[in-house]
Amino acid sequence: MHIGVIGATGTIGSRVVTEALDRGHHVTAFSRDATGPRRAERRDRITWESVDALDAAGIARVLPGLDVLISGFQPGNAAKDIEDTVRRSIADPTLYATAARALLKALESHPRTRLIVIGGAGSLELEPGVVRADSDELLHAALDGIGLPRAYAAAVRGHRDALNVLRTSNRLWTYFSPAEEIAPGERTGRFRTGGDQPVLDAEGRSRISAEDAAVALLDEAELPRFVQRRFTVGY
Repeated sequence: MHIGVIGATGTIGSRVVTEALDRGHHVTAFSRDATGPRRAERRDRITWESVDALDAAGIARVLPGLDVLISGFQPGNAAKDIEDTVRRSIADPTLYATAARALLKALESHPRTRLIVIGGAGSLELEPGVVRADSDELLHAALDGIGLPRAYAAAVRGHRDALNVLRTSNRLWTYFSPAEEIAPGERTGRFRTGGDQPVLDAEGRSRISAEDAAVALLDEAELPRFVQRRFTVGY
């Protein structure tokens, strides 16, 4: 397959690139400025291109030839400067929905290209009808627990709004909510998959490594199970 990855230098995006290449796919890796990664790249079957995830026309120009486009868009580069990304996300939490609209607009001219958006966990249902993103109390408790400022609640809701934008579309979209705890770690290939509720381990935690999140994303790219749906994973 030919897979495009927006946010290819990010924590999850970079691992998606590696996973796709390891499986024998060709990758077009997108970043805001691909000059640096292109110069440093030494792997086969990968090309680097610059793209603005908020520019529908620019995205449409890079879609020809892609079977799947995986978007890990974030403002800034969280892998290199998480504090900058947090600041940018709080300053304009509408960016996530704007990116979703741009991606869908670009797909109007390429309706057979599948889109997988890497989003947030805050829109998962903690129990039927109870969504953390809809509750200040639940959101603030979760943000306190992971050391993020309470103002980041706006960004969590921004991710939820992006999912709602996708849900109005008839394009071939899939939304991926990572586990609530996600960080670089081990690629085990052993995890469980869920839909709108988080997948909890024996200790009641929703967690996954970035490496195994990439495995789940490539599994979905190769064998689609959640077209026009959201899915999540966890141990």
